Amino acid sequence: MADIIQLLPDHVANQIAAGEVVQRPASVVKELLENAIDAGATTIKLIIKDAGKTLVQVIDNGKGMSVTDARLSFERHATSKIRTADDLFLLNTKGFRGEALASIAAIAHVELKTKQENEDVGTCIEIEGSTVNSQEVVVTPKGTSISVKNLFYNIPARRNFLKSNTVETRHIVDEFHRVALAHPNIGFVMFHNGSETFNLPDSNYRQRIVNIFGTKTNEKLVPVDEDTEVLKISGFVGKPEFAKKTRGEQFFFVNDRFIKSAYLNHAIGSAFEGLLKDGAHASYFLNLTVNPQTIDINIHPTKTEIKFDDEHTLYAILRSAVKHSLGQFNIAPVLDFDRDANLDTPYSYQQKGEPSVEIDRSFNPFREEKQSSNSGTVSNSSYKKTPSSNWESLYVGLESKGTQTQQDFSEVQFESATKNESIFDNDNQVEKKQSTYQFHNKYIVSTIKSGMLLIDQHRAHQRVLYEDFLKNMTIKEAMSQQLLFPLQLHFSPQEINIINQLKTDLEHTGFIFQTIKEELVEISGVPVSVPESEVSIILEQLINDVENEVPDSNFSPTDLLAKSLAKSLAIKTGQSLTIMEQEHLVNSLFACKEPNVSPTNRTTFVTMTVDELDKKFV
Repeated sequence: MADIIQLLPDHVANQIAAGEVVQRPASVVKELLENAIDAGATTIKLIIKDAGKTLVQVIDNGKGMSVTDARLSFERHATSKIRTADDLFLLNTKGFRGEALASIAAIAHVELKTKQENEDVGTCIEIEGSTVNSQEVVVTPKGTSISVKNLFYNIPARRNFLKSNTVETRHIVDEFHRVALAHPNIGFVMFHNGSETFNLPDSNYRQRIVNIFGTKTNEKLVPVDEDTEVLKISGFVGKPEFAKKTRGEQFFFVNDRFIKSAYLNHAIGSAFEGLLKDGAHASYFLNLTVNPQTIDINIHPTKTEIKFDDEHTLYAILRSAVKHSLGQFNIAPVLDFDRDANLDTPYSYQQKGEPSVEIDRSFNPFREEKQSSNSGTVSNSSYKKTPSSNWESLYVGLESKGTQTQQDFSEVQFESATKNESIFDNDNQVEKKQSTYQFHNKYIVSTIKSGMLLIDQHRAHQRVLYEDFLKNMTIKEAMSQQLLFPLQLHFSPQEINIINQLKTDLEHTGFIFQTIKEELVEISGVPVSVPESEVSIILEQLINDVENEVPDSNFSPTDLLAKSLAKSLAIKTGQSLTIMEQEHLVNSLFACKEPNVSPTNRTTFVTMTVDELDKKFV
């Protein structure tokens, strides 16, 4: 029998490795930005086109590479960060796997220009699919510029799995935020399709957060600072009243590296216990500094997951530090046994005591006291004659009025008992006509000729609202209600950009935008079915849906907007409905074009025939 095991060619092995390291354009952005930081750059420029599918370019002013290093950097397992396996537990740098550039060069067109400070000229290398096309001397400024073009050009199947430009751009911006927040001392600039998206000068950590998420963020931040032998914590958490429905503003950094940890996230949630509304998530921007020997960051190709030596201790310290900060800045109630000296009684008043008020406890305005010559007190009769006479005047003519009242009552005609019975009969008739019943405040039960219907009220209302919004956006004749005072909402620059993209469709649903500035949106009108208090929640949910949904060719932005609005405004599970509301919902559902499923293709109702019910009792 012939041998069937063989070694893979290098270019195939590189493409397989690329599948671990490079999942989308954002992965390339992350690797290149981390390399620029490791090179000691103080200014980094990121340029992308078509959400990184056409071009991802990173330019830095770091120390650059020699001719040999530039060529070796594209070889597999080539790195300057580690020498032995023990170095994996002493890492203070970003990239260390030695596969990033080799993997990227295997699936794209790559051009590298680099020059060291003490050299007169630099090196330019062009690679296509792991094949070096050229290597020559060029004039280039100090540092490194690397361009990655036509990602996945030789793996069409992988390219087809990429999402829409909106989704891929969001992933790139997320990676850019993570790197920029971890290094506030480095200046970052980002361009997308020729327009400047971010310009972040080197600053302190608080200013970096404000520059990314908007000036309104400054008043939301509560500082956290704790230094122990095991762990050092610095950063900020958001005030509970500014908590969002989404988890977009949650950042953990361990030794200046962004990580995801559900365990540590639970510690933050525990510290905010009792302060957040249902479904709200706290914001946090926390830097954790630990001994590199106590963590293992080489457990995942993207290095966003991490193993701690003693998670329980970190959990307790993190929870206590956040809870202490919330109490220290009067965000949460605490027991503080350290008295504030400013609240103490001044020294000059300590011996004086409280002022006293003399009260005549025997005084009674409803009792007439007889003047007595023997009493040594002054009589209050002169004071009490007035109320006494007033009280007596209230009863003058009462007997005559009572007589008149009796005469009036004798002329009153009472309704007959037959009329009362007819009223109750009508009520019984209304009850007999009731055709819907609400079950557990979740389902509506309705009778049909062959049996009964069981309708999910939340999904059914989603379908009704979805078709209404879709119709309004198509016909462009939505009803709107004017607000007495314009509603002012604050968003980050990225969120403002999304609102601008959806502005026309939102106006067709009934929203009226007065102004849309860099970080402020003023709304003077909302759809009739939207309460004013829900507008900010609806827009936040809409932005999150646009960033995470996939509006491909089958789903237009209008369709996505209608789905998101219907999901936000639909009747929730647990909401009690009147009989009229139940019947209106049932009638509206079966007036829809597709009453069987919700906008997300979930069943809205089920039928149960009499025969099926009979079988249950066999």
